[in-house]
Amino acid sequence: MKKEVDARNQDCPKPVIMTKKALDSIDYGIITTLVDNEVAKENVSKLARSSNFEYTVDKTNEGDFLVSITKGEVGDEEKVCIPDTFKDITVAISSDKMGKGNDELGSILIKGFIYTLTEAVPYPATILFYNSGVKLTTEGSEVLQDLKKLEAQGVEILSCGTCLDFFNIKDKLKVGEISNMYTIVEKLKNTSNTINI
Repeated sequence: MKKEVDARNQDCPKPVIMTKKALDSIDYGIITTLVDNEVAKENVSKLARSSNFEYTVDKTNEGDFLVSITKGEVGDEEKVCIPDTFKDITVAISSDKMGKGNDELGSILIKGFIYTLTEAVPYPATILFYNSGVKLTTEGSEVLQDLKKLEAQGVEILSCGTCLDFFNIKDKLKVGEISNMYTIVEKLKNTSNTINI
C-alpha cells in the first residue's frame, strides 16, 4: 500500500501530525510526505527515526522535499536495544533557572542539577527544553559541556523550536536537536516518568 501526504504550506507541527495519521492508517506500506521547508523535512524524518521505520529524503525540481517512509512488521532483529544505562524518564526543563525566588540562586541550582544528571546512572532517555529553558542549550550557556556529555552518552536533547524562535536564538543552538510541539507531547505522553523543572 502506498499513500501520499501533501503537507506543503502547513505550519509546524501539522506535517508531522498528517504523516503520523497516514502511518497509523496502514499496517504496512509506504507513506510519502511532500513538504516545502527544511524544518518540516527534519521533523518528518525524525518521526520516521523515532518509529524505527526506514525512510529516504529526495529533493524535487521545485525545491520541495519528498520524505518516503516504509512501514513494515518489525522483526526481533530490528528491535531497538535499550542499554541498561538509560531509564524511561523524560526531564522537562521550562526555565534557565531552577525554582522561583532568587535568580542568581536559580542559576546555581540548575547548573548543579544538570551536572548531577551527568553523574547519576541510569541517565534519563530524554531532556526537553522549552520556554526560557532553551537558553541552556544555546551559545553562552554555562551547562553546555554537561549537556554535550549527556548527549555523547546517548541522552536525547530536544529544544522547542518555537521557543528558540521567540528568543531569536535558533542559530545559537549548540547541543541537541530542534523539536516541535507534536514531539514534545509524544515524549511526555509516552514516558514512564516525567521530572518537571
